[in-house]
Amino acid sequence: MYQKYAELRDKAGVTDYEVAKRTGVSTSTLTNWKYGRYCPKFDKLLAIARYFDVPVEYFADDQKAEKEEV
Repeated sequence: MYQKYAELRDKAGVTDYEVAKRTGVSTSTLTNWKYGRYCPKFDKLLAIARYFDVPVEYFADDQKAEKEEV
């Protein structure tokens, strides 16, 4: 799931700080997500999805695939 976020971020040419500032999702949340210490709650995923103009399911589909692999 984080990988999809990182791809969107890199494609948009923005930093985690910029995403945090515009979405209200803290940089520490993004960092914890990156290292697998945290899985963002729906409201945070929704804010990120809206920022990148993708459906929130964009992240949910990946999470479903991760669970199926386990």
